[in-house]
This record gives sequence, C-alpha cells and structure tokens, in this order.
Amino acid sequence: MEKYTQKSAPERSLWAQFDALQLGMDWDESDIVKPQILIEDVFGDSHPGSKHLDKLAEQAKIGVYETGGRPAQFHATDICDGCAQGHDGMNYILASREVLADMVEIHGSVNPWDGMILLSSCDKSIPAHLKAAARLDLPTVFIPGGSMRPGPYMSTSIKAGDISLRQKRKDAITEQEVRDYKLTGCPSLGACQFLGTASTMQCMAEALGLALPGSALAPATMRDILSMARLAGRQVMKLAKAGLTASKIMTREAFENAIIVHSAIGGSTNATLHLPAVARELGIDLPPELFDEINHKIPHIGNIYPSGQHVTEAFWFAGGIPMVQLMLKDFLHLDVMTVTGKTLGENLEAIQKDGFFERNIGYLTNYGLTRDEVIHPVAETKEMGSIAVLKGNIAEEGAIVKYAAISGDMLVHRGNVKAFDSEEECYYAVVEGKVEPNDVLIIRYEGPRGSGMPEMVMTTEAIVCDERLNGTVSLVTDGRFSGATRGPCIGHVSPEAAAGGAIAFVEDGDIIEFDIPNRRLNVVGIAGRECTPEEAAAVLKERAKAGIKPLPKRKGIFKRYTSSALSAMKGASME
Repeated sequence: MEKYTQKSAPERSLWAQFDALQLGMDWDESDIVKPQILIEDVFGDSHPGSKHLDKLAEQAKIGVYETGGRPAQFHATDICDGCAQGHDGMNYILASREVLADMVEIHGSVNPWDGMILLSSCDKSIPAHLKAAARLDLPTVFIPGGSMRPGPYMSTSIKAGDISLRQKRKDAITEQEVRDYKLTGCPSLGACQFLGTASTMQCMAEALGLALPGSALAPATMRDILSMARLAGRQVMKLAKAGLTASKIMTREAFENAIIVHSAIGGSTNATLHLPAVARELGIDLPPELFDEINHKIPHIGNIYPSGQHVTEAFWFAGGIPMVQLMLKDFLHLDVMTVTGKTLGENLEAIQKDGFFERNIGYLTNYGLTRDEVIHPVAETKEMGSIAVLKGNIAEEGAIVKYAAISGDMLVHRGNVKAFDSEEECYYAVVEGKVEPNDVLIIRYEGPRGSGMPEMVMTTEAIVCDERLNGTVSLVTDGRFSGATRGPCIGHVSPEAAAGGAIAFVEDGDIIEFDIPNRRLNVVGIAGRECTPEEAAAVLKERAKAGIKPLPKRKGIFKRYTSSALSAMKGASME
C-alpha cells in the first residue's frame, strides 16, 4: 500500500507509553506504524440484532489487515425496545442514543485514528453511530447488521402485540400458542423482520451513502453480509488514503436523498427524530416541513410490512435500497459522494453491471413473489409518500403521522377525547374495555422532557388487536411510536406537555379533529360542545394558567436527558 502520513505519528513521538500500551496487547512493532482503524460495534447479549456483530467485525478486521492497516475493536453495547416493553426501562431507550453516541465519540477521540468502521443493526444504535460519525468526521464506513429470518407463514416478531393482549383475556389463548410464538418469533439473528425503526435506519445509513450499496437489510444468515463486512474493511483504507471523511458524504443533498428513500419505502416515523439529530451534528437543519414537502411528491413504492405486506428479507431479495434508488433516480441527487469513493449515480451503474439484482431475484422466486409485488413500479403507484406533518392548536410546532399505515376512511376523523397522563393508564383502559369506538385517546407527558419519549407500541397494538376498536380509535401523543405501529396514531406532538404544550390541557370530553390530507390537528370542541379551533385555543390558553402537573424527581442519565432534551421536531437530542 502506498505510504502516507499516519495520523498518530506526532502523538507517538511525544509519549513512548502509547506504543508500549499497544505492544502490551497482541500488537507488534510493525502494527504501530500502520494506519490505525477503529472498529466500533454494539456486539453483546442485548438482542438478536447485536449478538452476531462480532462475526461481521472479524471480517472487517480481515479486510483492514489485507490492505495494510491495523484494526482495533471497541464495544459499546446497545439496548432493545422489545426488552423494555411494559416497564420503566422504555424511558431510557431514546436517552441511550445520546449516551452511545457520546461513548463512540470518546473512543474515537482519545486515540488518533486514521479511519473508522461502525457496526450496528437497530433502533438507537444506528442513529447513535451516525451522530458519532458526524462528530468525529473520520473516513468512515457503516456496516448494517442485516435482517432476521421471517417467522412461520412469513410472520414477524410484532405478533407479540396480539399474543400479549390475548394473554390478558380469559381463555383467549393457550399456553402452547404462547410457547410456539416464543420459539418462532425471532428465529435467527439480525434486526426484526418488519420495516420498524431498526430496518428503517439501516436503509437510511445506506441512503446517506455511508454504507456500501446493497448492504442494508441483507439477511443476517447469508454469506453476502460477511462478504460485505470484509469489503468494508478494505474500503475504509481507501477512504483513509483519499481523506474522504463522513462530512463529505453526509451532505444536505445526501439527507434529502435519505428522506426521499424513506418516503418511498414507508419507513418508521422515528426517522423524523433521527435524521434531524444526525444532521444537527453537521450544522444542517432538517425542518419537519422538509419531510412533509418530500412526502407530497414521492411515490410510496415499498410494499413492506407493517404499511405493506412483505418482510424485509423479501425487500432485499427484490433489490433493496439500490433498486428503490434506481427507480427514483429522477428525484435523487445522483452526484453525491458515497463510501465507495464514487457518486450515487456511478454506484447504481456499477451494481447493475455486477449482477446484484439478477443474482438475488431468484431467492424472491423461492417465495413465489415477483419484484413488482414487493417494490411497486413508479408508474403504477398512486399513493405519494408515507408520513405527514400535522399542525394546529395542540401541535403548533408539529406532529407526525404515518398515513401509509392508516385506512382511507380514517384519514379525516373527529372524536371525543379520553386523556391520560401516562401510557400505562391508557393501555389498561384499552385492555379493560373502558375505551369506546371513535374515541380519540390522548397520551401526554411522554415527550423527551416528560419521560424520555418512550414508544407507545403496547397501546397501539392493544387497539389494533381489539376488533371492537381497530379502525375507529385514534391515538394522539407527545411520545413516539414503534416502526411497527399501525392505524391512526399521531405522535411527536410539539410542544410537549412537560414543556407547557397545549396537549397538557386537553380534557376528557373535548373534541379533536385531524385532517391528514390537509395536514391539520385541532381541538374543535370543549366539554362536548363544538367550537372553532380559535375558540378552543383560547380555552386551552386559559386552562394553561393552572400549570402542568408536577414531574417526579429524577437522577442519573434519565435526569440529564429529560432536563436538556430538545423538541421532537428538532430530533430530541440533548442540548
């Protein structure tokens, strides 16, 4: 490999212990003069999305060695939303994004590195790694951890919602059914099989240009993902030599490309938190209006569960993100730089010549599917985008809804409010039959400063799995949702209740109306009496004089996060 100045050379000449400490491990004298590559992963026993990353890291290390570098492996394990359901652990999930980004920043700053490889699969670890990549601005390649195999009958792990609800109802489910789900819900390693936040963020990393083409959502059980990890090890050395850092790849145009892809595949609403948070590290502003504008004009071509029919593995077999980009090339910035050292346009030409699409379509045939069934042709697609930003007298800054997962008859709805100050209260009201069809449920004090912005998936699944309520009951919250959320669920309401937002002062019996096509969310009635949105706003302002409810005392990272978190419309990062 052509010699170039090692980043750590000046530091090594000043302090001999630096060399001694590395030589005290499994390094030798030839290693300390090579380009130093940080391999940062979230490997651990936390969940199936992280358990296999050591195998990918090993391949990446080989790739670095092959091209003359010396890799060093660091770990900071992530946590799982699925393990946090039903208890206060969920309050720490979004905060973990911030802490993990900080930890990688520390690992990347204490030693002088020539390049960096990041490996993660899931909800908060991927945006954490992208935030860290932005801060450190090293030559960087991201390796996604890929997709889990589908469950029986092409099912996904989100069947847990139905299983859990039926467990709470006498004679609704057998112990054998519960056991069968436990044994088959997560049949392999990798991210869960639906287009939740984990899978969405893998796609966003590739759409940003920071992951190799075709690497997002590759089945974690197949050889391809190992090969891509090894290639990433080789590629980071090329980036180090060329001085091509993360900020030269994650440009504003790259973020616009990512939002376009997100619109097209029907990705998780959580991307509206994570992409602005990553962009903010680079001094790039991604206002909510940008997401709305793009969603107005981009065809929703991804037929991927939960807003579509098929599992993520099938999406990858159909061509994955490169196929989506190829079909949307007229909308994309094709001249953006990527980790290949080539532009997006050049990558799309190269992946076609490589035979990537033809090679994988045969796997899709094994499932009896065609590409057009999984990724709809643009010319045949009528639905535009997948998410909308709503505004009104209880969401002056905005609120987010994934309309791709809502039936057409619920795009406009008016109903009576039942208000709750926590998800737990609302969940048990649903389970115990205290909610009526057409109700609009309010869950508040669950925003970033309220309780760390946990996801409301237990409640949304309880509604969807109740035949009496499904399709008629809507949910409005300052909390967030799982990427698996289905139905009329409006989240990220800002300002949040804990910051004095109007959602704190809505009462039982008030009337809420949302109009997704026209992007409106308003209180239009007080105590059962209809009125104008302006009249309702005046009443809410008067109620606000009493103040918000007292928040409990907190400590540790939970205190630090909830005391300093920005609005959901600004990515919910810590100030």
